[in-house]
Amino acid sequence: MRLLLIAAFLTLALSACSTSPSSKYYFLSAEPIAAAPAKANDVRIVVGPITVPALNDRPQLISQTGKNEVQINEYHRWAGSLNSNISRIITANIAQDLGAPNVWSFSQSTPTKYDYQVFIDVQTLESKPGDEVIVDALWTIKSTKAGHNEPTVGRTLVHESVAGEGFNALVAAQSRAFAKVSKDIALSGALR
Repeated sequence: MRLLLIAAFLTLALSACSTSPSSKYYFLSAEPIAAAPAKANDVRIVVGPITVPALNDRPQLISQTGKNEVQINEYHRWAGSLNSNISRIITANIAQDLGAPNVWSFSQSTPTKYDYQVFIDVQTLESKPGDEVIVDALWTIKSTKAGHNEPTVGRTLVHESVAGEGFNALVAAQSRAFAKVSKDIALSGALR
């Protein structure tokens, strides 16, 4: 019995010494928005809502480890939600691409009058560490202007190389991929 108590005590003492790894937090990034030109584009655009696949809609970063296998990276997490990260960078990129200071996120929408609303449905977000990121996004631009009844619909498929190893390189590739989605939206000609 005494030997059993000593073994239990040693087990508890050793397990108390172990610690779990600390979590690291990541966010998507966009190029800083330049100061608005003297003759800024005065179009008002709200971006969102944005949807992402259920698999990716979680705090942890998801990486593809095989054709039909993913890894949920418990200690590598999004700073905020993935939806808000995507919304923030697409909003910033569209504002930059169009030279339009009045672009805001649907989730943080306070202005009630806008000229256009951009809906984005991310169909695929595959992240392969050390290899590539694949983003497939459907987007719709709806106008509130009189005489503009038909929405503009588009699809952007991006294969972005991951330049380096680790999650910083992976998230940087995701940022570049969503910048390309933003560029397609801005260059569609619908946001005038």
